[in-house]
Amino acid sequence: MKKTPIYDLHLALSGKIIDFGGWALPVEYEGIIAEHNNVRTKAGLFDVSHMGEIVVKGSNAEKYLQQVLTNDISAMVDNQVYYTLMCYPDGGVVDDLIVYKYNSEYYLLVVNASTKDKDLCWLQEASHGQVEINDLSDSYALLALQGPKAEEILQELTDVALDELKFFRFNPELKIAGIPALVSRTGYTGEDGFEIYANPVQAPLLWESLLKDGAKHGLKPAGLGARDTLRFEAALPLYGHEISQDITPLEAGLGFFVKLNKDDFIGKQALVRQKEAGISRKLVGFEMIDRGVPRSEYEVQVNGVKVGFVTTGGFSPSLNKSIGLALIDSDYAQEDATIEIVVRNKSLKARIIPKPFYKKRYKGK
Repeated sequence: MKKTPIYDLHLALSGKIIDFGGWALPVEYEGIIAEHNNVRTKAGLFDVSHMGEIVVKGSNAEKYLQQVLTNDISAMVDNQVYYTLMCYPDGGVVDDLIVYKYNSEYYLLVVNASTKDKDLCWLQEASHGQVEINDLSDSYALLALQGPKAEEILQELTDVALDELKFFRFNPELKIAGIPALVSRTGYTGEDGFEIYANPVQAPLLWESLLKDGAKHGLKPAGLGARDTLRFEAALPLYGHEISQDITPLEAGLGFFVKLNKDDFIGKQALVRQKEAGISRKLVGFEMIDRGVPRSEYEVQVNGVKVGFVTTGGFSPSLNKSIGLALIDSDYAQEDATIEIVVRNKSLKARIIPKPFYKKRYKGK
């Protein structure tokens, strides 16, 4: 398995290491629920250095990204961050990603680790004109500081006023505990937070400095388990679950990030046709009525007939109940409607409820 620069420190903290897409990463330290609740009430520090970083630069960079990404890249200003998707011609999703705009000739794309190689090939095959595409993943370590105490903790380690760093913006030249870093304000938990990109050699010191200084504010390390339950409560998508090669952004309820009114982009025609014809499947949230825990790929039925499947399911620490996301036939996607989740060959009742399950608490907007 590949190891991040923080690997030895995870072991020192008794992190439970698992194989996550070929990476040795901690799923938990003291427990998923405890880490989840600590992020919701104080703050947690995640090692997400496995994420991929791809730089796109050149005089044609903006025009090129407009053609391969669903969001309107031309609307971005310098030092802004966008969430977007990259689609196949049939509207299925290659990946979802974050775009950092330095200027119109230099962009940083942050992609999912499991799809990085595929994404890179797709981007290179679609390239033309004055554009250069480079995989710089090995040049970055990435730490995510998330939770209501995140700004307070990070502010003590930098001279720059963080309250001036707005939501989905970034500063490419901050120093955190004296270490040069790119810092953005986004997140994948439903809480306020920051992403800190640094040189891999300096990342262990950065990790230790954050945990040491943040301890008085309740900062603790958090693993992949809590990262998943936190994003799930906020109804944030995970590639391979809520979106995939077989699930379009429109079906997943991500139409806001698909600008069908901009010039042509890969997948646009298919998505326009899908919208005009009426989207036949819809991603819904549900809570269990009967006792049971829903899991990914469990069948969803209505009156014994399959109408879809669970994309993500589990126990919600914040709500103290079992909930899930499911992709189902649109005819059945009515709020308060009763559906059945097939758990171990038993049909258990559930109720469709609004999403997100957890109200996002972002600062800096």
